[in-house]
Amino acid sequence: MSANTVWLITGAPGAGKTTVSVALCRRFSLALHIPVDDIREWVRSGFSNPVAWTAETTRQFALARRGAARIAADYADAGFVAVLDDVVRASELDQYTDYLGDTRLRKVLLNPSLETVLVRNAAPGRKPFDPSILEAACRGLHPLLAAENTAEQGWIVVDSTRLNLDETVDAIVRAV
Repeated sequence: MSANTVWLITGAPGAGKTTVSVALCRRFSLALHIPVDDIREWVRSGFSNPVAWTAETTRQFALARRGAARIAADYADAGFVAVLDDVVRASELDQYTDYLGDTRLRKVLLNPSLETVLVRNAAPGRKPFDPSILEAACRGLHPLLAAENTAEQGWIVVDSTRLNLDETVDAIVRAV
């Protein structure tokens, strides 16, 4: 697999993006995990919270994604495999592809069952905030992402409901 590969791991909150991204990175001798939420949290004044979505929230997500794409490209050019971790809809994909191109990006949708996503999000200590605020987002995003990010659109779609972490990463790597 090419060292200048950039992976985009997406799915509803609780799909396992961060856990799978870190495990995927461990499969390579040089790899970088880029959680887009972490980049967004670099904002120290004027942070726009996605719970109350506004035009400013949209703008800040676009900025974070473009920044993540630039970081990924720089590291990939230096021989790293870069793994982006983000909840991204098909209509937002250009925020990555405009900078990275279509051929360099390996797109993965983690698509465990909605029930699995809801249980994971409700687990105590998983997030530094009350996870119940994510339930409505999960119920809306889960079917939307599955409908938009399909194999026909070039996505590797993995139903990880019954897979452990290693099996999930194996399914992703095998699909290439």
